[in-house]
Amino acid sequence: MASAVDICNLALQRLGAKTITALTDDSTAARECNRVYEHARDSELRAHQWSFARKRASLAADSTDPAFGYAKRYKLPADFLRLLPTAAQKDLQIESGYILTDDGAPLKIVYIRRVTDPNDFDQLFVDLLVARIARDICEKITQSNTKLQSAQTIYEDMKNEARKINAFERPPVESVEDPWITARL
Repeated sequence: MASAVDICNLALQRLGAKTITALTDDSTAARECNRVYEHARDSELRAHQWSFARKRASLAADSTDPAFGYAKRYKLPADFLRLLPTAAQKDLQIESGYILTDDGAPLKIVYIRRVTDPNDFDQLFVDLLVARIARDICEKITQSNTKLQSAQTIYEDMKNEARKINAFERPPVESVEDPWITARL
């Protein structure tokens, strides 16, 4: 069973540092892991269309309409990190925790959700997160520019590999054709 501490310990091990028992330990390693873990996790989730983090939702219209520009607004889900494009969505904008659009209710969306349980992570995402945390805490833990450069290279390689494998698991998405382009056909 994976945990945030397990992931951080893998990152510390990669740097040649001592492991921790909790993110709240009184050590530099624990403080640094605690400082970067959630940010690194959410940043890596948002940066790519991870299959394990995709979620569908039907949103009800908010009781208050936007002041101007759009007919309806819809509250974003609490675990929302990134909206994924769908063929059904035409014109929308994300603003202050809401989706603004002229589309009627319910608004159907596909999005990347915040996944907090490491047991739900894809294994390659875990490897990427380990590499990201190792890179982010490397200088503070090791004070070595050589190790930092190595951690950066490992992170970039892992990011490319994890994204490539994840892409193989998704069918190609047809892009939405703009009426401006199709009108000329």
